[in-house]
Amino acid sequence: MKKLLIAALSLTIMTVTLPLQAAPTSDKSLYERLGGVFAIAAVVDHFSDAVVQNPIVGKTSRNPALREWHTKNLDRLPGLKFMRTLWVCEVAGGPFKFSPTKPGKTQLGLENAHRDLRISPQEFDEVAAELGRSLDFAKVPAREKEEVLAAFAAHKNEVTAGYKTK
Repeated sequence: MKKLLIAALSLTIMTVTLPLQAAPTSDKSLYERLGGVFAIAAVVDHFSDAVVQNPIVGKTSRNPALREWHTKNLDRLPGLKFMRTLWVCEVAGGPFKFSPTKPGKTQLGLENAHRDLRISPQEFDEVAAELGRSLDFAKVPAREKEEVLAAFAAHKNEVTAGYKTK
């Protein structure tokens, strides 16, 4: 009887403590957890349109290069959305490969594509905030949102390479 009671007590303790242990980490890539290319493209589409309208970095920006791009080059926006989608897919571990139109120092380098826009660190941060709002709009879970924003932030120095302080 004593052995049976100990076995039952051990089983009860194991049953109670198992749910409290950390869940096993997912072996899915960020790309898969985001929902793949169609979900990523939807976020990029929303984000790209929001950046155009953003008063700090869009068509009314105080930065003349950004203002000009967002008013005189919008015919290129569909292609830019495509390129951004490829970039996010590759960064997130998906099967698609990004090929920059103006290659930087690394495969995913962005400095040459952004140099002439003279993007300040504060403008970069506003674009990152806009990306965060687009991820929220798409109801991307917190973990995945953090990973996307971290991947974006990792390229801040490249994107702001053309900025010169006055």
